[in-house]
Amino acid sequence: MYDKKIKKLAQNLLNNSIKLQKSEKILIEVYGKYPNELAEEIINQAKELQAPSELNVIDYSKLKDFIQNSTLEEMQIYSQKALKQMQEADAYIGIRAGNSQELNGISKEKMEMYNKIYQTPVQLEERVKNTKWCILRYPNQQMAENAKMSLEEFTDFFFDVCTLDYSKMEKAMEPLKQLMSKTDKVHIIGKGTDLTFSLKGIPAEKYFGTYNIPDGEVASCPTKYSSNGYITYNTETTYNGITF
Repeated sequence: MYDKKIKKLAQNLLNNSIKLQKSEKILIEVYGKYPNELAEEIINQAKELQAPSELNVIDYSKLKDFIQNSTLEEMQIYSQKALKQMQEADAYIGIRAGNSQELNGISKEKMEMYNKIYQTPVQLEERVKNTKWCILRYPNQQMAENAKMSLEEFTDFFFDVCTLDYSKMEKAMEPLKQLMSKTDKVHIIGKGTDLTFSLKGIPAEKYFGTYNIPDGEVASCPTKYSSNGYITYNTETTYNGITF
């Protein structure tokens, strides 16, 4: 049913996001549901580009059990193997296809050990700094329920926003980038929000499916100590098994 859209999304990822070239090695990691149609399509298209691929499948429930029960030595061995694999990759695509909340309940001490020994050296230092990478989620029942949609409705919505012409989006972002790059003061007013800060001297950057899909962001950040006011969030988010 979604064959054409899956093919288009894989093309977006390989051609726009990571710009995979002949002979470059790509590492694909699927967290959660497998078999994953998108992972298979990425592998097939990588073959057409004569780019070797490697696939990791990580089951969230097994990962949770490992993090909670591993010793320091076991975590170091896990990290060393993963680091070597990442160092051998030129490009990386991460597909989050399961329920990330399955990591909820891991002790603070164990999660800190996982972040320090695995997440920081493998993902933040090696993958982010030394590979061409992109990360995305993949439609599942939990995501559909969170969006108050049926799985079919949510999957249609997902592919509509993930198969955009991101090169066209990049061009449309340019006026906003120029405006933000020359802006000093910013004032954001909304329900429960009245916030001011400065962007002076900080260049804006365009993100158009380059590191995440779906995407569409012109980003900057406040200068140090310039933020003043308050902001209210109306939705929750989960990171590393902790819901904020």
